[in-house]
Amino acid sequence: MPSLQTLPDEARYLAKRAVLAIRKMRKRLHPKQEVAFLSLATEILYGGAAGGGKSHLFRVAAILWAKLIPGLQIYLFRREFPDLWKNHMEGPTSFPSLLAPLEKAGLCKINYSDHFIKFNNGSTIHLCHCQHEKDKYGYQGAEIHLLIVEEVTQFTSSIYRYLRSRVRLGAMAELIPEKYRNLFPRVLCGGNPGGIGHNWVKTMWITFAAKMAIKKAPSDDGGFLRQFIPATLDDNPTLLQDPGYEDRLSGLGDPSLVRAMRDGDWDIVAGGMFDDVYRSDIHEIEPFNIPSSWTIDRSFDWGSSKPFSVGWWAESDGTEATLPDGSKKSWPRGTLIRIAEWYGWNGQPNEGCKMLAVEVAKGIKDLQNEFPWGKRVKPGPADNSIYDAENGVCIADDMAKVGIQWTRSDKSPGSRKTGWEAIRRMLKAAKQHPMEEPGLFVFSNNCRDGFIRTVPCLPRDDKKTDDVDTKAEDHTGDEVRYRVLQVKRRTQSISFPT
Repeated sequence: MPSLQTLPDEARYLAKRAVLAIRKMRKRLHPKQEVAFLSLATEILYGGAAGGGKSHLFRVAAILWAKLIPGLQIYLFRREFPDLWKNHMEGPTSFPSLLAPLEKAGLCKINYSDHFIKFNNGSTIHLCHCQHEKDKYGYQGAEIHLLIVEEVTQFTSSIYRYLRSRVRLGAMAELIPEKYRNLFPRVLCGGNPGGIGHNWVKTMWITFAAKMAIKKAPSDDGGFLRQFIPATLDDNPTLLQDPGYEDRLSGLGDPSLVRAMRDGDWDIVAGGMFDDVYRSDIHEIEPFNIPSSWTIDRSFDWGSSKPFSVGWWAESDGTEATLPDGSKKSWPRGTLIRIAEWYGWNGQPNEGCKMLAVEVAKGIKDLQNEFPWGKRVKPGPADNSIYDAENGVCIADDMAKVGIQWTRSDKSPGSRKTGWEAIRRMLKAAKQHPMEEPGLFVFSNNCRDGFIRTVPCLPRDDKKTDDVDTKAEDHTGDEVRYRVLQVKRRTQSISFPT
């Protein structure tokens, strides 16, 4: 590219304006956004709360890196294209607005039909979406140097991991300037609590390391230097100038929803199936000895490539129990307490451990032999798919050979919605004092992988709001639903359709 001195007056003027625009753009980053832009981490989650300035950071970062590193290939993703377009191509801080001085100077060109921005130094910003699981394969041949994923909690883990697998440098490794070499390849994500990806995002960043800490991910999980940079409305002075925005967040009504959106509370799911009725300080209780007159059984949701879930339940008959502090307590007849579980995952959200049915059955039997109440366990409801025969063999028969049997779950029409509503009602009943209807509780030490990690944050289906999004990690939720629906057999306190 020729120097400014050799350019004609008009071209020199436009080039100077472009340089000033780039400098101004950098200055428009707020302190927390600047931290994310300059971080030495290479797999970053920025945000957590509404109004933290995620979208502006992504646009500015993409433009700055594109100008600083010739030939850089940047892919910016939203789950659905209409959201991508509205958020980044319309408005006073959109790509067209930010890039206007550069376009006028001939330094870049927005291709509106093919959805990319080409810079005269060879860098490109690709505006992408990946709505369906199959869509990820459209990027199989991509060489992504900087991957930006906006609203990452709207993506499944498999889509994100596939896109991340395309993040590589190839021959570009030798072309990146020395001072930027350790920063690439790079992943920058943003998102709020909730959505189908809440669990895996929380596991990957929020619980992986302390806030702001940079920690290397395992080699079988990408091996990037991972960092969570929390950002709230307080970190976005521009939006704070709108005196009504914070009030509008507070006006969401539900306190848990306000905490999720205003404060970025990852223990809450905005708009989830149970976030308005679940309270960890109420529903998670300290283990105690189960009275001999209570019923103990188990429920089961089968999975192999996806997790399986086994839950052991104690059902109150109204008899008092002795708590760890020596006091006595009784619960209404039909109250369910989840006293133990086995979640069959490989440690990664929504990924199973691929055990055979016989191996799972033997594992259940071994666990029950270790439990002090293990000999009291009765068969409970399981996913009816275990009775589906293939070549004359079914999972239920394989498990029965080891001595583990089940009853059929309620799969009648409407049972899904009925089951979710029953769980909600029992969780709500548990919060009443005194309790008048059967409640639902969970032992705090034995049920963290399945129930405590996944059930409270199950998202609703966007189109069928009285059902859970089936793309979410709902395996324990389904298993709980099977068991809750059986309460009808012992109590009429909860009304179920026949």
